[in-house]
Amino acid sequence: MAMMLSPTKLAYFDDMRTLESTAIFLSCLQEEDARRAVILDATIFYPQGGGQPADTGFFTNRSSDFKFMVEDVRLKDGLVFHYGFFKDVQEGWESKLKEGQEVNLYVDAERRDLNSRLHSAGHLLDICMRKLGLSHLEPGKGYHFPDGQFVEYKGIIPKDQLQTKQRELEVEANALISSGVKVKASVLPYEEASKWCGGDLPSYISKGSTPRIVKFGDHPGCPCGGTHVADIANIRSLKVMQIRTKKGFTKVFYNISP
Repeated sequence: MAMMLSPTKLAYFDDMRTLESTAIFLSCLQEEDARRAVILDATIFYPQGGGQPADTGFFTNRSSDFKFMVEDVRLKDGLVFHYGFFKDVQEGWESKLKEGQEVNLYVDAERRDLNSRLHSAGHLLDICMRKLGLSHLEPGKGYHFPDGQFVEYKGIIPKDQLQTKQRELEVEANALISSGVKVKASVLPYEEASKWCGGDLPSYISKGSTPRIVKFGDHPGCPCGGTHVADIANIRSLKVMQIRTKKGFTKVFYNISP
């Protein structure tokens, strides 16, 4: 059934600050691992990906008298699967839950805020790397989970410069946070997206596509599907914990204030 549905509209693409919304219930699946997966026509829940964890929260439908607790969210073949369980339901509730009903969505605000701050901090380090003359290091994967954060770059910093660059990165990042700049995100035609990114897009972005670009103030943007703070001042402060180099790659480990 899931494969016959239209792709889920990613409502958080348009507004990363919306934490309550409505959507249309389309399907409820029983997964092989006994989890329930609910599919909606649109969602404000961020599905895990791009180094950022999934949103959690719940949604309800008054006429069917149910509350679905969202524990995990994943994007597969254009469809967003909300994994979780139905809570405090009355007997016979399932027969009332039908395709086309409107449901009310509620994203856990505290978790979204933390995940957005962590993700934005990773992007801020990319900007700082360029400002410190390390633009020859090509940004790669990032890990922006609460249990530990890093951003990885292709290329290395000489070992005798690691401690100096660690200090400089932290100073530069916190200076930018203190000054603050607005963060914006938009899905753009390829040519305009390229301009937002300083005139060049990564090779994995196909020409003719319409990538979503995240941009911090006047700094060059980059393709990103995640959620971010409204202003980098909301990161509050950043600590560069360590810089490691291995096998042609550099990892910058960091964390942020509570």
